[in-house]
Amino acid sequence: MKLRLKIILALDVDTEKKARYFVNKLYPEIRIFKVGLQLFTLCGPEIIGYINKKGAQVFLDLKLFDIPNTVANAVRSAVRQRVKMLTLHISGGEEMLRGAQAAAKDEAGRLKLKRPLLIGVTVLTSQKTGPNPVLRLAKTGLQSGLDGVVCSAREAGLLRRKLGKKFLIVTPGIRIDKSVTDDQKRVVTAKEAIEAGANYIVVGRPILEAEDPVKAIDGLLN
Repeated sequence: MKLRLKIILALDVDTEKKARYFVNKLYPEIRIFKVGLQLFTLCGPEIIGYINKKGAQVFLDLKLFDIPNTVANAVRSAVRQRVKMLTLHISGGEEMLRGAQAAAKDEAGRLKLKRPLLIGVTVLTSQKTGPNPVLRLAKTGLQSGLDGVVCSAREAGLLRRKLGKKFLIVTPGIRIDKSVTDDQKRVVTAKEAIEAGANYIVVGRPILEAEDPVKAIDGLLN
């Protein structure tokens, strides 16, 4: 996979106009855009449709966590929105995760669509933690049929060794300069994350706040 294809741009912006601006400016340099709680609450499914129409793909990062039936129905809705990936909290438990996996498979089959990748959230990168809780949660996700996990690159190497090559690893908290952490406690460079075994890296402010976002992408990968 080319390095650029590993980048997911986090559209953590406060207006739909800004979101559309970055999609228009950076696609196809960036092929996957993260729609999180802030942007989805602001724009709803319309922004997903806009990104899809552009030809890009959506990582829907709503970190679903609720009773199994509610989460399963939310996953069905995400399938209908044709998202590439979506997140669920692993701490929601095996019943919730297995129900989500079954719902995604069933709805995708019914609509003859490709099933979205289900990515489990282990421990938020804004929290300080050791590797053991992350590994425990990741194992639960794997056993429950998830396609991968979100974790800090500081735990990515351990998870890759313990869980194998097929389990996807998505790492947020990516910075060009590790001295700039903002609200993230566990940050790494893109190179460190990829070397640790990350399949995808989620990047926000280093690109969104750059004077030249395109050049920032190059700087991120060098």
